[in-house]
Amino acid sequence: MHFVDAKTILSAHNGMNLYRGCTHGCIYCDSRSKCYHIEHDFEDIEVKQNAPELLKEKLRSKRKKCMIGTGSMCDPYMHCEKQLELTRKCLKIIDDYGFGVAVQTKSDLILRDLDLLSSINSHSRAIVQMTLTTADEDLCRILEPAVCTTRRRFEVLLKMKEAGIPTVVWICPLLPFINDSSENLSALLDMCLKAGVRGIINFGMGVTLREGDREYFYAQLDKHFPGMKERYIRTFGTSYEVPSPNSRQLYQQFTAFCREHDIMSNPDMIFQWMSTYPAEKQNNCPPGQLSLF
Repeated sequence: MHFVDAKTILSAHNGMNLYRGCTHGCIYCDSRSKCYHIEHDFEDIEVKQNAPELLKEKLRSKRKKCMIGTGSMCDPYMHCEKQLELTRKCLKIIDDYGFGVAVQTKSDLILRDLDLLSSINSHSRAIVQMTLTTADEDLCRILEPAVCTTRRRFEVLLKMKEAGIPTVVWICPLLPFINDSSENLSALLDMCLKAGVRGIINFGMGVTLREGDREYFYAQLDKHFPGMKERYIRTFGTSYEVPSPNSRQLYQQFTAFCREHDIMSNPDMIFQWMSTYPAEKQNNCPPGQLSLF
């Protein structure tokens, strides 16, 4: 890893990425795409070492409390976070200043920060998002080799439920000919139901491939699924959207399940909910803190 001083930390929509690159090794990772202009080796993590100071300055100057998002590009709980605690430091600042947070991760390291998430959720809103792609533990170790498996992520969701922290699951990608079966989707949806998730995000039953991402993905297919790369090329060519041949059936199964169990499934609706600070809490403050707003 290498360290940099960032110029800014929050996007126009209050999202932040504390790191650039990732060490989880997911074979389908869109963040490897060249359009994101990560010039260093993807596994050589760029650490925005001054992120806590920048975040404190931005939150101090905001007139209204809001939700802060993290994890959209690079997982905030990759391996170096255990040592650096950059995410934890930023959660502490979010808590101190009375803001809300929505965190997206695949890692059980987030349980380390359950105390801060619970505190944030007590005065604002804390939302935890987890990605689930396959109920097959052996397949999960291939698709997402350097992070905890689906079974452990399900346990994390259950612990969040016990703590009263709302959760959202991303069921994607469903890779054609690999994990795009009705049986797999059913098993993942059952986990979501048991974990009491508020919403399930899916942008289509398939995967997207861009320059940079596609080459890495195909190399991994050659390594783990001999002949699969050729099948993808024959079926999809160089398309950006790579839908499952079963996409219509899978989507109907998905939407019917969410409708039956009253789980949000419209991505726009879920993102709106995750980005909206609870109006009734705008004037609340964490215990012992004077209002800055």
